Amino acid sequence: MGGDVGSDVDADVDADLAGEAEPVIEMQQIGTRFGSHVVHEGLDLSVRRGEILGLAGGSGSGKSVLLREMILLQRPSAGRIRLFGADVATLGPEQALGLRRRWGVMFQRGGLFGSITVRQNVGLPLREHTGLDHTLIDQIAEWKLALTGLPPEAGLKLPGELSGGMLKRAALARAIALDPELLFLDEPTSGLDPASSAGVDELILRTHALFGPTIVVVTHDLDLLWQVSDRVAVLGEGRVLALGTMDELSHHSHPVVSAYFTNRRGAPKPSPRSALQSH
Repeated sequence: MGGDVGSDVDADVDADLAGEAEPVIEMQQIGTRFGSHVVHEGLDLSVRRGEILGLAGGSGSGKSVLLREMILLQRPSAGRIRLFGADVATLGPEQALGLRRRWGVMFQRGGLFGSITVRQNVGLPLREHTGLDHTLIDQIAEWKLALTGLPPEAGLKLPGELSGGMLKRAALARAIALDPELLFLDEPTSGLDPASSAGVDELILRTHALFGPTIVVVTHDLDLLWQVSDRVAVLGEGRVLALGTMDELSHHSHPVVSAYFTNRRGAPKPSPRSALQSH
């Protein structure tokens, strides 16, 4: 069976390279339960190649749990997940590792190791998954930090010595260390002031323009979603209540979706992405 799974993954990789339009992530009838507590029930969601998809919803709607299922840190209680065309339920350890190398994750609190420098943190994925020498890894890490707008001296500091905005940038630099095809951003603007949050908006768009990854953003920040997202999935009642552009969702008739947008900061606003898409 192991050989068959490996062949399937290889075939899926070939299909991806051929440019077929299969979703990067496909979640079908996902159910997630913790004891008697139901988080997801019958949830369906597909993420298109190259898009920036936002995951929104109230507290307890299961956004972070869904993210953990997407990155193979947790298995759903029911349903099927396909990543790059591969059914994750049939993957062996080596095939799962091969898939993990194709994405990067920016965790909500940075997730950097406090006892090593920022540059060493960014270089960790390269040390784990490549045979590059340490000097080249340090050079690549410095380049990734520069791409996120951090000065060279930031790489020599410990994570605890950085401001909140700088720490978010360092976490993103580590997430893109391996030039991932798929990028997960967990609450990238949480805890930041408005100016720093605006800087993260620009950083996400710049990263997408430079590398073209598919990006999944989990966030409560509607300003961020207006600025960067192609589509947004709103979670609630254990499923995806609505899926569409921010303009479409801001006029949605479902009471939970409507309340989510009405009760957030400010009025709906056009974004650079929606303006571009209208032409």
